Amino acid sequence: MPNPERLSPDAWTIDSALLARPGNDEIQLDLFGDYQSNVALYPEFQEYIRTRRPPLLAVWGRTDPFFLPAGAEAFKRDNPGAEIHLLDAGHFALESQGPEIAGIIRDFLARKLPKQASVH
Repeated sequence: MPNPERLSPDAWTIDSALLARPGNDEIQLDLFGDYQSNVALYPEFQEYIRTRRPPLLAVWGRTDPFFLPAGAEAFKRDNPGAEIHLLDAGHFALESQGPEIAGIIRDFLARKLPKQASVH
């Protein structure tokens, strides 16, 4: 995390408390164990992105140890129009770069969503 002072300790305190709830350890292990079914679907996701070319925005923390920058850049292989933003952030990019991420999303949506007709 490049700027740890930007992270509120509330973020990990609340996460820790929620993860420590009785029975949650089994839920987390089930989710972790089921991740392989997600990975098995990657070829279908990639085919959809490659053939349909939906507007695609990936905003990633450059130093995220779990979701590596190569994962974001990989979208461009299937959709050359994908917009990739690698921020000076770690895994908790929303906590450390929230306003910047919100601006990137607003800009993307303003350019990609169809313009709505005015209602009088």
